[in-house]
Amino acid sequence: MTQIRVSNAARFLGVSDDTVRRWIDAGTLAGSRDGSGRTVVEGTELAALAKKQAELPADTAAAGSSARNRFVGLVTAVVTDKVMAQVELQCGPHRVVSLMSAEAVRELGLEPGSVATAVVKATNVIVQTPSAPRGRPWS
Repeated sequence: MTQIRVSNAARFLGVSDDTVRRWIDAGTLAGSRDGSGRTVVEGTELAALAKKQAELPADTAAAGSSARNRFVGLVTAVVTDKVMAQVELQCGPHRVVSLMSAEAVRELGLEPGSVATAVVKATNVIVQTPSAPRGRPWS
């Protein structure tokens, strides 16, 4: 199983190292020691906690959709020319960038500060892993 050091666990969860240590002390997250005596958490447990805590605002779209990847967030930037536009959203800790027509931006009323949902239908998703040796803490 993948073991993740406290500092990296904190980075993945968007909290401080001290918060992760408090969660370990409180039993919210199980910690153990690696071969070097450092506190680590199991990757599967960290993933479960990250999923539990990742509560984005509800998606209010009334339409049904086959797309399963929906990210509600705030528009942070809109760059347009006569024909095309680049719209940037901050969806929790994730930055999502979309290219669309300038007409669509106007019709949707997209501007910095507005709420929007990024819907991603991805049939080709690349997944990468770090090259840490199996059974060693991820760093």
